[in-house]
Amino acid sequence: MPTNSSEKMLEIRPATAADVPLILQFIKDLAEYEKLSDKVVATEELLRETLFGERKVAEVIFGFSDGQPAAFALFFHNYSTFLGKPGIYLEDLFVKPEFRRRGFGKIMLSTLAKIAVERNCGRLEWSVLDWNTPAIDFYKSLGAIDLHDWTMFRLTGESLEKVAAER
Repeated sequence: MPTNSSEKMLEIRPATAADVPLILQFIKDLAEYEKLSDKVVATEELLRETLFGERKVAEVIFGFSDGQPAAFALFFHNYSTFLGKPGIYLEDLFVKPEFRRRGFGKIMLSTLAKIAVERNCGRLEWSVLDWNTPAIDFYKSLGAIDLHDWTMFRLTGESLEKVAAER
């Protein structure tokens, strides 16, 4: 389907505080798809505080098709010392299964790329699970490159607390 007709079918808008229940539902739907439902500890209260409180740390956009929530993306700014510019890190992108194959994922990424360009960001980046070959193939078709020479590390929970207490 041509992008122009898809764009008419997908209305993009930023999330508001009233959307917190919908944001949490999208997070849970994504976690289920990724077989990580047991890892979701986010609550509406936490999302309201971190996304719409005094210190907002991330943003959300939605894609609606015929008034129905079809897609969401949660993102935040990072910084590239090499480029000397901010970037956008896409934490979550999810298109509901019944809305896939309509070009909505591409529209969501295009919207984020436009936001990055408007904000003078040097890059847009994200991670993908290595088993998610449909997503990997899709991202490569857009010209995204696999940073196979980089390995992501994470401190969380008890490990994060332990390292924080070492100083």
